[in-house]
Amino acid sequence: MTALRWSYMDHWRADSPRGPVTQYTARRHMDDFVKQISAVGFEGLDMFDFQVFALTGMFGSVANYQDYLRDHGIGKIVNLFRGIMYDPRLADPHVRGTHHEIVESTRRMLGMWQALEIENLIVMPASLYTAAAPVTDDKIKAAAECWSRVGEMTLTEFGVRTTAHHEFFCAIRTESDIRKFYDWSDPRYVSFFCDTAQHCIAGLDPVALFLDLHERCSGFHFKDTRQVDTTQAYRHSPDAELMAPQTDRWFHEMGTEGGLVDFPRLMRALRDTGYTGWITVEHDKANIGGDYAEATALSMWYARNVLSEIRA
Repeated sequence: MTALRWSYMDHWRADSPRGPVTQYTARRHMDDFVKQISAVGFEGLDMFDFQVFALTGMFGSVANYQDYLRDHGIGKIVNLFRGIMYDPRLADPHVRGTHHEIVESTRRMLGMWQALEIENLIVMPASLYTAAAPVTDDKIKAAAECWSRVGEMTLTEFGVRTTAHHEFFCAIRTESDIRKFYDWSDPRYVSFFCDTAQHCIAGLDPVALFLDLHERCSGFHFKDTRQVDTTQAYRHSPDAELMAPQTDRWFHEMGTEGGLVDFPRLMRALRDTGYTGWITVEHDKANIGGDYAEATALSMWYARNVLSEIRA
């Protein structure tokens, strides 16, 4: 069985006299970032689409940046998370009249950056819960139709899979609604991207969800959480993660004390279903009461010394 490979989802912030800064502000910060994730064993990088603009300014082109990554031990950019801002007047998966714009804007974006060697385009398949409520079957069907169209285009024109990532504050968030979305979307063109912490926060079992959808699973965000949403934080907007009254930090690294995600059980499920490919480690907002560099090193230690042993 092919060994799993580990990618890093880019939320990185580093402390400075001016406060937290990203690696997109200066080449020296980028050098420090890439050297650190490479040194602990990551082979791939995931990023947001809006970050690509900064790369073209810093390196001249996306192709040059990918060469730079390879020179530093990072083989490729694996996944691109599309940070589309949903608006029912222009682009909203629940509104069928906006589907053409979603397809075309995605085509334009991937066309600008054809040098990207990504495997998946990750999307949140619905707008915020607060923007879409009440969530009806017809709205879920509309979203399924939208991403089936997008997925057909991205796969046939760019060789990129479109895969859906369900945040706990996304309109398609419950087990019932998630199952409906995959029942009504085209399995040839819409994959499932499993975020372990987000599903736990929403009150779901990510292992059971993966087992149910493993034939459509194209990747993971491995991160932990210590809490389930008990205050309907998903109803807060515009940012349910930062505005929740329950906690100021939802996410933690794998192996954290009190973590709710059963990563050994999930790794056994990956082994038993024959999953191969990339697993992405994510530390969203790790600088709230923590440190990105430390969380990254701890997670990779856990991946190599606990999870890899299960896989073997």
